[in-house]
Amino acid sequence: MASSDPEFSQYCCELLASAGPCRARRMFGGWGISVAGLSIAILVDLGDGDTLWLKADEASRAEFEAAACKRFTYLAKGQPKSMNYYAAPSEAMESPALMRPWARLALEAALRAHAAKPVKRAAAKTPKPKPPRP
Repeated sequence: MASSDPEFSQYCCELLASAGPCRARRMFGGWGISVAGLSIAILVDLGDGDTLWLKADEASRAEFEAAACKRFTYLAKGQPKSMNYYAAPSEAMESPALMRPWARLALEAALRAHAAKPVKRAAAKTPKPKPPRP
């Protein structure tokens, strides 16, 4: 499960540029692609060559499945596991214009995931108990 080709990661960033300025970073033997700090895609070779996997969620899953996009599935301890990422349609890999609607779906899924995360609040300081006076 690896993807080591930095040229492919840069090409994918060019394809996804309609979502915003992309940043590719090494991640778990592959690459993660983010826009404004939001993860929208990963690049991993699951045995079929380097693949661009786009972020999906309940709201966008049907569109990926209607386009016959393969779901990101891997084996962990002999059991199949999947993540909310789908392979980009092969025709979308040809140009940024063809990737535009898929990049939008991935960005929207990332935005929804970010909005659903609970807001971290600073822990209230509890005063230390004062030792009793003699």
